[in-house]
Amino acid sequence: MNSESLEKIRSEMGKVDREILRMLNERVRLAVEVGKVKNEKGLDVYDPSQESRVYSRLQEINAGPLSANAVNSIFREIISSSRTLQAPVAVFYLGPEASFTHQAAVSHFGRGAALSPVQTIPEVFEQVERGDSSWSVVPVENSIEGSVRQTLDRLITTRMSIRAEIYLRISHCLLSTCSRKDRVKKIYSHPHAFAQCRRWLTAHLPQCRLEAAESTAAAALKALEEPESGAIAGSIAAEQYGLEILAQGIEDHPENTTRFLVVGKGESEATGKDKTTVLFATRHEPGALFKALEPLARSGVNIMSMESRPAQDRMWEYLFFLDLEGHKNEKRIAGCLAEMAGRTSFIKHLGSYPKGELP
Repeated sequence: MNSESLEKIRSEMGKVDREILRMLNERVRLAVEVGKVKNEKGLDVYDPSQESRVYSRLQEINAGPLSANAVNSIFREIISSSRTLQAPVAVFYLGPEASFTHQAAVSHFGRGAALSPVQTIPEVFEQVERGDSSWSVVPVENSIEGSVRQTLDRLITTRMSIRAEIYLRISHCLLSTCSRKDRVKKIYSHPHAFAQCRRWLTAHLPQCRLEAAESTAAAALKALEEPESGAIAGSIAAEQYGLEILAQGIEDHPENTTRFLVVGKGESEATGKDKTTVLFATRHEPGALFKALEPLARSGVNIMSMESRPAQDRMWEYLFFLDLEGHKNEKRIAGCLAEMAGRTSFIKHLGSYPKGELP
């Protein structure tokens, strides 16, 4: 290709860029108008159901060569910037900055949201319970290590609802101020991260002392402050704190994924691709759990997951978290939940919300 042909292509791209910019500003102008209507009606700026429908529609009309993930990433920032012009969206997440929960929050809300780190999961819930229009992002389960108990315990008592879910592929790195991994004498990380990298640590750094930290991001901060130490964290932590990446992809299972919940006030509308989470307890009698679940089996409702937790105020009794495919306002789901209410000693609807996209 000669230089004349290259300049011609670049000229065409410039024309396209101008048209994209014009269309982006037109879209934002329309979004501002939507914001005015929402404000008049007292509606939240962030609407997870509507945004899920937008992404689904984009996937249907995308003819490539852009991938589905690329389209979602581009439009996430467009939507995030549009939200910011309507009204600030406050989001609290389990911090500090550069934690995987921070990464999940950015991947869902975009960089236009006002993201605030909080030190513990109970504090994340407390922040959103105090606010009039804030949101929270908390981890709820990992595909390798299982459920996050603190999140489940707070879901039992909170007045908030699950409004959306986020799946994030977890890839761990060894970070340090050292230039070589054989100079690292101590490694900090969250206990879950150590468990997810156990085989790699045994094979490559068996002599290192492992020290628990509140989060992978907190571990990165410790590695920054202490010479001859390292941290297991994500690559975003290396960027945030200026650490060297000594090894990448050190998790034992490459499919390692964490599910996060977006929690806030109100309820999400049905999108056609939804999940419903309920909490219930059964009577202490033979067959009680079978009786509670039988309406779901009879109606063909898919149980996507089930988790038990001890009832904190009653020794040796248990509460059950149930994820169902579908929205609570669908006739079939509504009928099952009504029937379950008569077969359980306690039932609480924790939220119906759009399904998250698996990585």
